[in-house]
Amino acid sequence: MKIIGITGGVGAGKTQVLSYIEKHYRCRIIRADEAAHLLYEPGQDCYQKLVELLGRNILKQDGTIDKTKMAAVIFGNRTLLESVNKIVHPEVKKYILGQIAYEKQKGGADYFFIEAALLIEEHYDQIADELWYIHSDAAVREKRLAESRHYSAQKTADIMRGQLSEEEFRKHCQVVITNNGDLEETYKQITQIMGEKA
Repeated sequence: MKIIGITGGVGAGKTQVLSYIEKHYRCRIIRADEAAHLLYEPGQDCYQKLVELLGRNILKQDGTIDKTKMAAVIFGNRTLLESVNKIVHPEVKKYILGQIAYEKQKGGADYFFIEAALLIEEHYDQIADELWYIHSDAAVREKRLAESRHYSAQKTADIMRGQLSEEEFRKHCQVVITNNGDLEETYKQITQIMGEKA
């Protein structure tokens, strides 16, 4: 089973790429942010630590973490964000490693994909056989985010500024897929790459 990490800037279309892969190949896909949300549940490793760090005001009435409230508490506070990341990221990685072991034992998948915004920063190259970078031009990403998430140009620019540069993504990733809007072209690249990797 080949382990592949997928990353790219906000609005690059990682979800589109993974949806196509999921339909056409025998694979398991884990999105790091979805894994993190599982670990926020009461009784999970991150839950108690996050409540201790951020206070009980991030909880809903049923005792679960309200992700909107949590985001509001962290927003603009770099120190707090770093503390949250120190709690969450190692646990997510541990969870993903457990899932990789499970899939290897089960033997049903040819590929295991990990999608994470901080794939490079969190050293997923130590887990994955190779890293893929989904690239889209800034203008394309801006348009996508305005349409799909109703982000203002300012919000998109702020998020992009906080992410790795084009050079950094390309330096760390072995495969680059260009996803500028022509999905047939994107799918053709995937087929070519997966053909070579098969």
